[in-house]
Amino acid sequence: MGTGWPQWALVMAGGALGAAGRFWLGGHLLRQFGDRLPWGTLIANLIGAFAIGFLAEWLQERGQAALYWRAFLIVGVLGALTTYSSVMLELLLFTRGGRIGTAALYLGITLVGGMALIWAGARLGALLR
Repeated sequence: MGTGWPQWALVMAGGALGAAGRFWLGGHLLRQFGDRLPWGTLIANLIGAFAIGFLAEWLQERGQAALYWRAFLIVGVLGALTTYSSVMLELLLFTRGGRIGTAALYLGITLVGGMALIWAGARLGALLR
């Protein structure tokens, strides 16, 4: 089944909200905690992992409307909020700056935290479904 204009519009609208949220979160956390770690990217990815896990489960068996909610929330909002490419850039910058330990810590928190939170979100979504 192909996607129609309503789904494209939902992805674009969700993407605008997710990107704006990412921009705000990054700036807010930079002001709060400084730049020793890219807190905005880390927190956006961890929140996104939980939310995607939750929504993937919670939207199951919700009928045709779930296609539109997935387009808006998972692909749009959370797709723009989460930032795999930013993580990779930040890891490159850490390693170029000789901060190998910080790069390893950041990657570990991102991967382990993301996996734990996507699992937790999926479990909560399954329970509420």
